[in-house]
Amino acid sequence: MAENQSKSDSGEVPVASLVVWNNQIIGLGTNSREKDKSILGHAEINALQSAVKFKGSWNLSDCTIYVSLEPCAMCAGAILQAHIKTIVFSAYDIKSGAFGSRYNLTTSETQVIGGICEDRSVAILKQFFLNKRQ
Repeated sequence: MAENQSKSDSGEVPVASLVVWNNQIIGLGTNSREKDKSILGHAEINALQSAVKFKGSWNLSDCTIYVSLEPCAMCAGAILQAHIKTIVFSAYDIKSGAFGSRYNLTTSETQVIGGICEDRSVAILKQFFLNKRQ
């Protein structure tokens, strides 16, 4: 809970992502757009960069990415460029989700699993935006 509060205080939308390879977390990312003053500061991009650094290769075809919110088109493109075959996310994003909600950037090689622990992720996001409006 303390981490959620600190992200909320920083103004970062509370989205987290991790990349798994051989049952090991090799990339972890949270949103950092406000902190880094960067449009690229999405959780998925940060997790991918961390995984690439760990593996020493941009090709993450033997990895799975997990995200608390359906990736946007920018992040979906990066995930596909890294050749990740399995994408798992919690909350659907009807506003800008790119794996089935708003857009569908999947390929025939891509497995997308959405809605895992969705209620919890939605509650965290709703609380963040409620606090932001107050």
